[in-house]
Amino acid sequence: MLKVDRDPDTHEYCLYGQGEVHLTLSRQRLERKYSLQLDSKRPQIAYKETIQSAVDAHGRHKKQTGGKGQFGEIFVKIEPQERGSGNKFSESIVGGSVPRQYIPGAEKGITEAFNKGPLAGFPVVDVAVNLYDGKFHDVDSDEMSFRMAGILAMKDGMPRANPMILEPIAEVKIHIPTEYTSGVLGQVNGRRGQILGFTANPDRSRWDQVSAHIPRAELWDYIIELRTLTQGLGFYEWKFSHLAPVPPNISQQLIQEATAAAEA
Repeated sequence: MLKVDRDPDTHEYCLYGQGEVHLTLSRQRLERKYSLQLDSKRPQIAYKETIQSAVDAHGRHKKQTGGKGQFGEIFVKIEPQERGSGNKFSESIVGGSVPRQYIPGAEKGITEAFNKGPLAGFPVVDVAVNLYDGKFHDVDSDEMSFRMAGILAMKDGMPRANPMILEPIAEVKIHIPTEYTSGVLGQVNGRRGQILGFTANPDRSRWDQVSAHIPRAELWDYIIELRTLTQGLGFYEWKFSHLAPVPPNISQQLIQEATAAAEA
């Protein structure tokens, strides 16, 4: 089976097939038939970032250029949300410390900051931000000033909120002849997988179905290893299950890679 779609997180066009040879031949066929030059690479993993602690943060934007200046100052509380809750913005301004017309600017800056986390620059998920206080200037304040204050408040608070990197976990169903089941269980464990169980396949005599949670990053070339073990008979199917924290060593590697890319 050959399938192509666009990943909603990384915005890449991904070609799915039954192994490296299948994908290589399909790409070459597309190039010959349509006279294309295709650039292909390993798909990006849609890592995310989130936080584990609540913090109070402050953002102050002040700029004087000789004429009308820019001024906006806000105070926010940044809190973690349950996994899958998404990002949320709220405000509890009292006494007009931030005029109503400037609150959308602060929200825009905070929302913009969600696009790039403090560790490796991955999108931020499951974070709630409440705007509860601020200051403004009668002449110099405008929506853009409060947008910048929102960005600065997130830069102040996010690194102090115990941030962490999350990776996508796939729910995988592996179909193999029964005699290879124990070997497949070892493969799953070797790829940081969690065995959920295995049962006899009702549609195939002397076949088993192994269910597991496996990090998406570990599925890149798994079909090759599975086919080698099962004499070319085994296959699997997967779908996204949930996000989970990456191990510390992988988190450090991702941070180092992001730092190197930023300095290049």
